[in-house]
Formats: sequence, structure tokens, C-alpha cells
Amino acid sequence: MFHIVINACQNVKAQGITITADGNSPNTDGIHVQGSSDVTILTSKIRTGDDCISIGPGTTNLWIENIACGPGHGISIGSLGKDENEAGVQNVTVKTVTLSGTQNGVRIKTWGRPSNSFVRDVVFQDATIVNAQNPIVIDQNYCPNNEGCPGQASGVKISDITYKNIHGTSATEVAVKFDCSSKNPCSGIKLEDLKLTYKNQAAQASCVHASGDALGLEQPQSCLS
Repeated sequence: MFHIVINACQNVKAQGITITADGNSPNTDGIHVQGSSDVTILTSKIRTGDDCISIGPGTTNLWIENIACGPGHGISIGSLGKDENEAGVQNVTVKTVTLSGTQNGVRIKTWGRPSNSFVRDVVFQDATIVNAQNPIVIDQNYCPNNEGCPGQASGVKISDITYKNIHGTSATEVAVKFDCSSKNPCSGIKLEDLKLTYKNQAAQASCVHASGDALGLEQPQSCLS
């Protein structure tokens, strides 16, 4: 399931780690953090068949910097909100990362079902993305095998998420996708200096139930309302 798990820990520093798994190997997350605070992950190379770094419920004050990721599913918060009563995620910084040939770049994923969980105060900054399927994505309608959640809305509240200085290429036309909850729309999303292209053309953006602001260079054009 995971190579390294940081669970119910405080004041952890992980540095200079190399993790290698086949890109087609399922559920081979590199580093998983949950129920922990004041964790720092620095200067590591992670190649897996799942998330390079996954961030679970109850994570606070997490700093991730100088990470090379790929192949894999990118750097993900979630999935969250599987349970109705679940700790949230807050104060997360992901900085100076390169994601190459990954399924996702930077992702937030929540189950499409009732929950009192949340994600807030997150910064994704200075990222280089090379040919990712979904460079920037929020998916609040996660429902594996359509079991236990069809027709329901995610209760997870996502707010105050910043994407700053993110450049690179998308393997699909839609490089920025915010598919947020109809019950708890995403708010306070900030886009600043994005340049993501698809086949040397401007990529597209898709927003559902999302609001915020865009500043500086915008490629693709913001669809935030």
C-alpha cells in the first residue's frame, strides 16, 4: 500500500529519500502522511505507480519542498471525506516540485458523500509539470465503482487554496479542473502566474462550483466565478 507512512507523529523531517516502484504497480504510494503535524519532506526522488506523496486526514503544518515525482499519480491531498466524522487538512505547502509523466500534478480528492472534513490554507508554488494528464485538479466527486455515493454531494469544505508560479505541459486539453461540491463549493481559490500548454497551444480550464481570483499570467484563462 505505502512505502513510508507517517501516522500520528509530530516534528518529523524526511530528507534525501529515493523511492522506486514500477509505474504500473497499483497502490504503491511513496510517502503517506496522516494524523500528523509539523512534518517536513525535502529533496527526494519518488517514482511509483500511485501518489508520490499522499496527504490524509488530520494533517497539519506540512511542508514539502524540492521533490522530483514521476511516474505516479502526483502529489495528492486525499482522498478525504470517506467517513462522516473525519479530521481535516490545513496549513500545507508544496514548493519547488517537478512532476514528470504523472497522472495528476497537484490534486485534492474527496469522496462524494456527507462529511464534516475540510481542506484549507494550502499553497502549491513553483511547480514544473511535464506532460501530466491533470496538472491541476480538485475532484470532489470521487466514488470508486459508484458504490455508496452516487447522487450525493461531498461534505468536505475546500477553501483558501493558492496555486502560484506553475508552468509546464498537459497531456490533455483541460489542464486546470475544479470539480467542486454542490453542497460546499470551493472558495478562496487563488491562481497566480500559471502557464500550462497542451500540444503547444493554450490549455483549457474547467470550473464547477468554484470561486476565487486569478492574478498575473493566466494560461489557461481562469474560469473562476
